[in-house]
Amino acid sequence: MVTLEDVARHAGVSLATASRVLNGSSRQVGRVMRERVEKAAAELGYRTNVAAQTLARGASEVIGLVVHDLVDPYFAVIADGAMRAADARGHMVMVGTTRRDPEREIAYVSTLHAQRARAVLIAGSRVTDDGVTGRLRAELGRYQETGGRVACVGQDLLGVATVAPANREGAADLARALAALGHTRFAVLAGPPDLHTAIDRRTGFTEALAELGLPEPRIVHGSFDRDGGHAAVQEIADATCVFAVNDVMAVGALAALRDRGVRVPDDVSVAGFDDIATLRDLAPALSTVRLPLADMGARAVELALSDAPATVVDVEGRVVLRDSVRRLR
Repeated sequence: MVTLEDVARHAGVSLATASRVLNGSSRQVGRVMRERVEKAAAELGYRTNVAAQTLARGASEVIGLVVHDLVDPYFAVIADGAMRAADARGHMVMVGTTRRDPEREIAYVSTLHAQRARAVLIAGSRVTDDGVTGRLRAELGRYQETGGRVACVGQDLLGVATVAPANREGAADLARALAALGHTRFAVLAGPPDLHTAIDRRTGFTEALAELGLPEPRIVHGSFDRDGGHAAVQEIADATCVFAVNDVMAVGALAALRDRGVRVPDDVSVAGFDDIATLRDLAPALSTVRLPLADMGARAVELALSDAPATVVDVEGRVVLRDSVRRLR
């Protein structure tokens, strides 16, 4: 393997000069000397050492994105938006999935810190365990102390720049829209009881129903995925409308209802939250709350690469009523 020392010897320059030319140092080298080194590297077939470039620049051009689950289209769309925004700025995004394990999330941040990533993006809900959240905050703080930049998509609980979807408000708007169609008996497929996103959406929905003077909905907890929705809806009996706190749970609910011969929306209406584009072709089309997921990922990149102080960007959801719900009056 051709080494940097080989290139320096072939070009007749010092090792330091060859390193500055080929390893991305900010120190300038004269044109003649640079051309000599580049020609020698080409003749010898030298390949740049990426790790050496990282050390020379002080940080890589890599942005680390840590998400809960790339199988979930919610995170896939956020990741795509982040990647496109990063690419436009000359950065590469490396994605790590935690499988919804907060300990893996902390470990990823530590690894990205050690690898001198330019920035770290955290996308996903916080859990109600303050100890876990505190340790993640501390790990992010250590990374920031060395010049790292951080942004989060989710709750404003980490003390960093945050893109914060209005989960509670969007769910409340959906409850009011469904009640306006004449629905009074609701069930909520509420997701995990310790996940802030699920809690906020459940709370917003139930509080809006209470303000309207409607009965408390049936609450069923389950995993925050398709299988969770499929299992949870099995416990629903007399509701006229089912609200799943994310779209993938709603997909599982629709499948379970179809297997039981329950017609949607003739027998029961179903709504979700997120408006994932790949799920819009469902039959019947899913009513939901639309979040601009790709824009949220792109905005997180902008916040992470900005020199401005950490800020919170609130993102509103918009109710979209489709064929999965029907009017009762």
